[in-house]
Amino acid sequence: ERVLPLLELSGSIEEDYIQIARRFEATRQRCCHLEQDGRRAREQLARVEAERAALEVKLKHARNQVEVEMKKRFRAEAELEKQERKLQLFFEFLMGEPWGNKMLGGEQCSVLSALAPGSSSLCRSSAVDESCQSLLSHSDISYDRTEDDV
Repeated sequence: ERVLPLLELSGSIEEDYIQIARRFEATRQRCCHLEQDGRRAREQLARVEAERAALEVKLKHARNQVEVEMKKRFRAEAELEKQERKLQLFFEFLMGEPWGNKMLGGEQCSVLSALAPGSSSLCRSSAVDESCQSLLSHSDISYDRTEDDV
């Protein structure tokens, strides 16, 4: 007889168990949502890391291209200086020889003087100088694959 009242469930205990079960279910659903959010965040992180790696490769390639172009520029500038020195020496030789002045007419001498490297009356067009300057400026270097075909 004493056990019988313990076996009989009152309405309040059943309701308590139902509330506990509902709370467990709500907690389980929150865990599922958090797990899905975590999975999405990991996927997004993987995508962003892959994009970052691709951008780093592009940056490395661009830096290498700039380095190559700078080397080409320095070689071209050195070649230009070398050719200017040769031209200056040739001009000095030609103008310094007595037979050079005899072979050349007065007009030819004046033209050569005007075209001489280092001459104050150098007749280079400013458009050529500007275009050379923009071609050789390291700040303007950009790599375009279409230039490879040229």
